[in-house]
Amino acid sequence: MDEPIEQQLAEVAAKASQCTACRLAQTRTNVVFGEGNPRSPLVLVGEGPGEQEDATGRPFVGRAGQLLDKALHDAGMKRKHVYICNIVKCRASEVVNGRVRNRAPLPDEIQACLPWLDAQLTIIRPLVIVCLGAPSASLIIHKNFKILQERGQWFTSRWAPAAIATLHPAYILRQAGASFQQGYQYLVQDLLAARQKVIELRRLQEEQKLLPPNEEGQLSLF
Repeated sequence: MDEPIEQQLAEVAAKASQCTACRLAQTRTNVVFGEGNPRSPLVLVGEGPGEQEDATGRPFVGRAGQLLDKALHDAGMKRKHVYICNIVKCRASEVVNGRVRNRAPLPDEIQACLPWLDAQLTIIRPLVIVCLGAPSASLIIHKNFKILQERGQWFTSRWAPAAIATLHPAYILRQAGASFQQGYQYLVQDLLAARQKVIELRRLQEEQKLLPPNEEGQLSLF
């Protein structure tokens, strides 16, 4: 009998916690593997952990995470309804003027971390992936993804039958006034679209008898 999804993920997470495949292992506090409902048909994938995430070992717990929680709520969901992770599991940082600040992960760091993301998504087998920001979309959907032009559109991915990209909450937080409101509206709108797509795909699977109704572990929200 196959191991439960939760156990499979826990085993991968344990191995990831010891990873030294790239330079980020030298400066991290915690590996931020991911959290949420591993049986959810909806997975959210960001770029990488920041200071708060590195300190706690949990994804999206800083200001960006608080905005994401609010957007999920406004789209009729909570964290328990989804699984959240990042393409890079360790904080990418640099020291500038004596202070440690976040930086974008480098291509070789993303490639070194890809096996962990691949294992996660292969085990979970989501119906829909929401890419939070262009770096995630460039890996999961297609290279050189243009987030401002292509967000809100549907694509296929090697890891899910449907994938959509939206603005990263951290990007939205850097906006002000009308730009902030518009960005937040896009985030909620895209999360709503993802939720609806899950419902449509589950209905299709049930009609084709590929998935029994109300499979154990799936939340009634979908």
